[in-house]
Amino acid sequence: MGRYLDPCNGFTFNRIFGKHPELTISFLNALMPFEEERHITNIEYLPIEQIRNIPAKEDALIDVRCKDNEGREFIVEIQIHWNNVFSYKLAFNASKVYVKQLNKIEIYEYSLPVYVLCIVDDIFDKETSKYYHHYKTIYYGDSSRAIEDLEFIMIELPKFTSENIEEKGMTTLWLRFLKEIEGEKYIVPAPELMENEYIRQAIALCSMSRFTDAEWDAYENYWDIIRTEKSIIHEGRTEGLAEGLEKGRREGLENVVVKSFENNLSFEIISSITGLSKEDVISILERYKLI
Repeated sequence: MGRYLDPCNGFTFNRIFGKHPELTISFLNALMPFEEERHITNIEYLPIEQIRNIPAKEDALIDVRCKDNEGREFIVEIQIHWNNVFSYKLAFNASKVYVKQLNKIEIYEYSLPVYVLCIVDDIFDKETSKYYHHYKTIYYGDSSRAIEDLEFIMIELPKFTSENIEEKGMTTLWLRFLKEIEGEKYIVPAPELMENEYIRQAIALCSMSRFTDAEWDAYENYWDIIRTEKSIIHEGRTEGLAEGLEKGRREGLENVVVKSFENNLSFEIISSITGLSKEDVISILERYKLI
């Protein structure tokens, strides 16, 4: 029996998958929507300056450049947690990863595809019992024809149970790891989890005995951030659902405007990204005293 910290805490998640490539490769091969014969063979962690600045979420982001068994290269961005504001940022930040490649190569056809793998600790799609969602740009009327440069994989953890999928391999083991290693509780991990080398290593990295006082503070600080966000969202709902959602949408758009301006995008491009008029964009930037 041991006491473990929650692997879905941003600090713990980064400690496991941001520093141990062999675990990250196993994790990605289990959860990415690749055909059976395709798998990742090696990864390279992208430098911190290439990772988008999402307030209070920097420690929950991992970006890796991957190469598969056929030599194809691509980028995977791993994110965790979800809220109504975060949903507005998802496509923007993925697009930003894609566009930033042009700073170095300047040739469109050489840019790498970008996948976003998002582990969601909430239920955002209440119209289906499916926990695994794969989004990509397809040709209307023929789903076999797609633009593959940007793809999104969303996994709703609350919907997952080991009984609801037929394949009992690494996909099940990794998702069970995320759900069953409950934070700050004394537990005995299931034997089938401990029998797998990669899962056993990941569980060991969650052991409280391996955390320093400073790391424990970082872990607690992450939960403080999450609790604050949920409180803000709840307050928005008490004002009225429509009003709360609109408030969250506006805050998300304002953040996109500010970050886009800080990355030297023009008013016209910012307007196109957000759907706001140029006048609204300028008004937001003036209110934040950026112009």
